[in-house]
Amino acid sequence: MSRMLYLVAYDVSNPKRLRQTLHVVKGYAGGGQKSAFECYLSTSERKALLHQIEQTIDTDEDSFMVIRLTSRDAVSTLGIAVKPYDLLYTYLG
Repeated sequence: MSRMLYLVAYDVSNPKRLRQTLHVVKGYAGGGQKSAFECYLSTSERKALLHQIEQTIDTDEDSFMVIRLTSRDAVSTLGIAVKPYDLLYTYLG
């Protein structure tokens, strides 16, 4: 099972959902802080993480991004998160 490095970042407005999201992400994270974490994930782990988060966040209010750090084509978002559209640079803010 090969794993790839991802940046997982989120912005969750409700304190209860924020705690739940942090708990889920920390189960997959190798390191990080506040709302951005480095995660080495296999394909199945990435799918499981996204499924768990989809059950946790409010997709009308919150955002969640999983960005494969080796390629710009691998950005996954949930909620109101916007996928980057610039081919040369990605801004997270």
